Amino acid sequence: MSKAPSVTIAVLTYLRPDDIGAALPRLLEQAQKYGGRAQILVVDNDPEGSAESMVSKFAGAQLHYVVEPTPGIAAARNRAINESETDLLVFIDDDERPTPDWLRHLVTTFEKHPATFGVAGSVQSEFAGEPDPWIIAGGFFERLNPPTGTQLQAVATNNLLLDRRVLMSTGLRFDEEFGLSGGSDTMFSHQARQLGLNFRFCREALVHDVVPAERMTRQWSRNRSYRMGNSWSRTSLAAEPSRFGRAAIRLRYTAGGAARVVSG
Repeated sequence: MSKAPSVTIAVLTYLRPDDIGAALPRLLEQAQKYGGRAQILVVDNDPEGSAESMVSKFAGAQLHYVVEPTPGIAAARNRAINESETDLLVFIDDDERPTPDWLRHLVTTFEKHPATFGVAGSVQSEFAGEPDPWIIAGGFFERLNPPTGTQLQAVATNNLLLDRRVLMSTGLRFDEEFGLSGGSDTMFSHQARQLGLNFRFCREALVHDVVPAERMTRQWSRNRSYRMGNSWSRTSLAAEPSRFGRAAIRLRYTAGGAARVVSG
């Protein structure tokens, strides 16, 4: 029987002590149940280290805490890559709650598909209250949920396993130019595909995304959709080396955006 690959579960946090306090018991349970070596890494993106007092309540050999003072989620993601020393690196958000066999499903899917670089899991939103029917009708919090094993063009880091050995051998990192504006994970996806790396999906590796009341508004949903579309366009242009290719992307996305406006 082959030895299970070692895993670091990286959870990034910024000024959300209650969320990290709710996430850590569940993540530690995942690490303790795992069949190989596993640890939890908390990367606090607050230069003041505001999460330390909460994290210290769960101190143990499997839990590590670092502060990344450089603003932006890309810098925090890169810090997680550099701090971990395991075969695999798993990213999850501090406001997400994994289902009981989440980690096992991610690793199993990774092992079933040779030459896979990353595995993205399912994310389902859980609302803190009753959302506006307009938000539900618009599908703003719905995510793709293809069959397990499906290859993906782009991934987000809110539920993502990566082969850290490949990260270290290729030098692939998250572009910090997109750290504050958003889109660093999308740019990461573009660059990974250019290197010939591939991503797979795992439907069973489910996490629940806790949506607070302040995000359950029409304005927040519109802003989020605009930001996501803008990030995809910017990163697609940044990843395209050809001037003619960038012109084609602008034309295609302009036409697509106009169609969406008419449809909306």
